[in-house]
Amino acid sequence: MDKVLLGLLSGIAFGFIIQRIGATNADKMAKAHLMIEPQIPQFMLLTVILSAIGVFGLKLAGVGRFLPLPTSILATGVAAVIFGIGWGLTGYCPGTCWAAAGEGRGDAIATLVGGLAGTAVFAHFHETLVPLLYAPTNIGQITLDAWLKPPVFALILLAIVFSGGIMAIGKIWKKDESLP
Repeated sequence: MDKVLLGLLSGIAFGFIIQRIGATNADKMAKAHLMIEPQIPQFMLLTVILSAIGVFGLKLAGVGRFLPLPTSILATGVAAVIFGIGWGLTGYCPGTCWAAAGEGRGDAIATLVGGLAGTAVFAHFHETLVPLLYAPTNIGQITLDAWLKPPVFALILLAIVFSGGIMAIGKIWKKDESLP
């Protein structure tokens, strides 16, 4: 029960944060994709940094584990195209969609229903799709901490690169206040 409560509280906190930065607003998300609104992509990079630090800390403490799935070039590519099309058409990614639906946004609710339908279709054809899309280009687990020893170097590299990304977005993506 403690894990369920922790998950619930973490989800509520994350939903609150993404609502506050505007990631539950499809218009603001579109501006982020047009490189007009820097706050959402900066938040996304910061989230990756903080998550990596948290996972690394849990692994060091011996209470956490990270089990990445093996990487498949073809399956990941197809999934990325479908994900990008869905995000571009609706203005929501899966996480922001749930939060926006919680706000009562009708477009997000329709997106959520479409996402659940797509998940059901994928689940139905999963056994057929694995040998076609996944198996041919499966290159195994790829993790940055497996490449760099000791693993703390991977964490430092990730933090430096993504922090640089946050700063670059702030310099390059000038917020255009003239747009509605």
